[in-house]
Amino acid sequence: MNSRRPAVISVCITLFLDSLGIGLIIPVAPKLIEQLQGKQDTDAAYVFALLGSTYALMQFLFAPVLGSLSDHFGRRPVILFSLLGSGLDYFAMALSPNLLWLFITRALNGLTGANFGTATAYIADITPPEKRPGAFGMAGAAFGFGFIMGPVSGGYLGEHDLRLPFVVAGAVTILNWLYALFVLPESLPLDRRRAFALHRAHPVAALTHLARYPLVAGLAVVLFLVNLAQFALHATWTLYTMHRYQWSYKDVGNSLLLVGLSAAIMQGGLSRRLVPKIGEPRSLLFGLTVGVLAYAGYAFATHGWMIYTIIALASVGAIAQPATQSMITRTVHRDEQGEIQGSLTSLSAVAAILGPLIGAPLFGTFAAKDAPIYLPGAPFIASALLSLLGLAIAVLVLKRHAPPPLTPHAPGEDPRRDHPHPAH
Repeated sequence: MNSRRPAVISVCITLFLDSLGIGLIIPVAPKLIEQLQGKQDTDAAYVFALLGSTYALMQFLFAPVLGSLSDHFGRRPVILFSLLGSGLDYFAMALSPNLLWLFITRALNGLTGANFGTATAYIADITPPEKRPGAFGMAGAAFGFGFIMGPVSGGYLGEHDLRLPFVVAGAVTILNWLYALFVLPESLPLDRRRAFALHRAHPVAALTHLARYPLVAGLAVVLFLVNLAQFALHATWTLYTMHRYQWSYKDVGNSLLLVGLSAAIMQGGLSRRLVPKIGEPRSLLFGLTVGVLAYAGYAFATHGWMIYTIIALASVGAIAQPATQSMITRTVHRDEQGEIQGSLTSLSAVAAILGPLIGAPLFGTFAAKDAPIYLPGAPFIASALLSLLGLAIAVLVLKRHAPPPLTPHAPGEDPRRDHPHPAH
C-alpha cells in the first residue's frame, strides 16, 4: 500500500501530540492556577492533581466510545474529529478566565484526546502482522517522546508566558489536523465495519469484553500493572531526584530528555529487529525483567550519574510494549480492533489515576525526616514489585494461551479469518 508510510507517520504524529498534551500542562499549571485564583495558594498542588485526574477520567470514559465509533464509521473521521477538537480546546485553555473554565477545557481535552486506541487500531488495519512490532514500536516511541517533551517544552515556553504552551500546542495540533485531512486515508473498508452499540462502548462493558479473548485479557492485566508502575514513577521522579541527588530543574529535564530519546531509538528502530529475532513472547518477558531491574536500580542508586546509566540500559526493556500490542492485534477479530484498543486505553487511564496515589504517599512517608524507615526510593520499589507481578502473570498467560502464529498477510487481511467470531 503506497499510502501506508505517510499514514503511519501521520498517526505517529497524532500520538506524539496526544502525549504532548498530557505533559504540556505540568510545569505551568500550578502557576496558572495561582494566577486564576488571584493569589498564591498552597492548595494549588491539590487543584493540579484534580486537573490531572479529570483528564484521565475522561480518557477512561471515552476511549472505548471513540474506539467503537471507529469500528463503525472508520478510523479517519474519529482521528480527524479528535485532532480538531483537541486543537480548538488548547486555544480555549489559553483563554481560561477562571478555574471552572480550565477544568471544563481540560475535561474536553481528555475526551478528544482519548484516541490512542483508534490510532493503534489504524496501524493494525494497514500493517501486515509480521511488521506490526516495528509499527507499534514507532507508535510507542512517538507517544513516549511526546510525554517527555511535553513538560520540557511547556517549561521553556512558560518562562515567556504561562499561556503560550497552549497556543503553540493548539497551532501544532491544527496543522496536524490539516495534514491528516489531506494525507490520511481510511484504513477500515466498509465490509469490515460493524454497527455501533452503546452497551459495548461504555468503559465497564468494554473491559468485560476483553474476557472473550483469554490471551488479551491476561496481557491487559500485565499492561495495567506496567502502566501503574510507570505512573507511580512519573509522579515522584522530580521530587525524588531533587531530594536524593540535589538535582536542579535542568538536571531533571535532561534526565527526562534521555528517557524520551532512548525510548525513541529503541521502540522506533531497534525493536523492529530485536522482536522478530527473539519472538514476541520472549520480548515481552525480557522487557518486563529489564523493567523490574531498572526500578530497583533507581531506588538504590547512590549517585545521580548512575540514574543516567540505568535509563540507557532500561530503554532496552521498551521492546515489551510493541511485542504485546502485536500479539493482541493478531488475536482480536478484525472488526473489534477499535473497541479492544479503546478498552486498553481506558485501563491506562485508570493507571494514570491510581499510579500517583501510590507513588506520592510512599515518597512522602519514607522520605520524611521522621520516617519509620528512611527510604526515599520506596515508590520505585513498589514499581519494581508491580512489574514483577506483571512478569509472573505474563509467564502464566503465555504458558496457557499461545498467541496466533506469526505468518505474512496482506495489510488488512485477518490471520484469524477462518476462525469463528467470538460469542457476544
